[in-house]
Amino acid sequence: MSSKLWRNVALAGVAAAGAAVWAVAPRTFNDKRRNFVPSIPEVWYAHRGLHDAGSGLVGYIDIADYGGDNPVSAQADTTERSIAENDDYVSLARRMAVKAGYGSADMTGPIAPENSLAAFAAACEAGYGIELDVQLTLDGQVVVVHDADLLRVAGDPRRIEDLTYDELARIPLFPNGESGDLKAEPLPGADANPPLVVTPSAAPKGYYQHVPLFSDVLDVVAGRAPLIVEYKFSNNRAWDERSEELMEKGHALLEAYDGPYVIESFHPGAVNWYKEHHPEVCRGQLSWPAKLSKNGAAEWAAGLLAFDWLSRPDFVAYDWTGGASPQVKLARSMGAMPVSWTVRSSDELAQCAPYFDRHIFEAFVPDAV
Repeated sequence: MSSKLWRNVALAGVAAAGAAVWAVAPRTFNDKRRNFVPSIPEVWYAHRGLHDAGSGLVGYIDIADYGGDNPVSAQADTTERSIAENDDYVSLARRMAVKAGYGSADMTGPIAPENSLAAFAAACEAGYGIELDVQLTLDGQVVVVHDADLLRVAGDPRRIEDLTYDELARIPLFPNGESGDLKAEPLPGADANPPLVVTPSAAPKGYYQHVPLFSDVLDVVAGRAPLIVEYKFSNNRAWDERSEELMEKGHALLEAYDGPYVIESFHPGAVNWYKEHHPEVCRGQLSWPAKLSKNGAAEWAAGLLAFDWLSRPDFVAYDWTGGASPQVKLARSMGAMPVSWTVRSSDELAQCAPYFDRHIFEAFVPDAV
């Protein structure tokens, strides 16, 4: 190989490395100082609250069943120790929910399903932070729910964006479920095409939890626990009027809230929205190690943090399996705090702890910080 070719190869390598550093670089220190940006409080963050339904360890969890964002993270740890840890977690969630005034100790079904007011109250009682997800309903209400539909958590296949909040308030989470359930049983007619499920005309009798308004969640937490608020979208490649509506309404509620919070999203546009409109808010880019052959070029590039130039995040919330990846190490070296999601056992924590500074957890009880 000629010296000229060697030189061109070297220059190309330097250019590629420089481009990678530029793309992954987080917000600068001077920008943080100028906008008085707080850091993420050093606590454990309970994923969707401290819940006794939605965290069950039942062998391999199919990604469609779990409603998660990464098949790697959806694989359950089914060792005897992890199953015992999950039992301890469910027991703690139930005790803390009852202590907070929800349900009763003799109830057999779920008391504090994921992303419910009871689960958030339980997390506060236990002294944990909270990670939660916000979406828009058909009538433009900001609600707290993870999946795009209700199939996994209520057995109802209809989408959040097609239901009003009034309807959601009449649909119980994990109806007829057992404590520790991972997913709800499909309602009659859920498997039909189109689904034959209809909203009940009246609220169920007895105790139940439903998808809550974000404003009600903030009232329940009342500053007792720091929040990681994820803005959730059904399509992270699109941006439209409803995307803007969610950002504006979600932030209006947070702006009026008297308590610590940070925001995050898989959608670079949502994190960029905060960069452009509210630089004083600590913002994070969610990501995971997508495979080019399986997930496509856009997801693969997002997993490499290649779109961080749009959002210039303060922290990177990354799948716990990817902490040792070059992109996460590079982001950390340049000042982005790495946050793991979602750690579901002490064994998983031991594997990822060297690479992350904060952790989002469920299905086991971590040591107090």
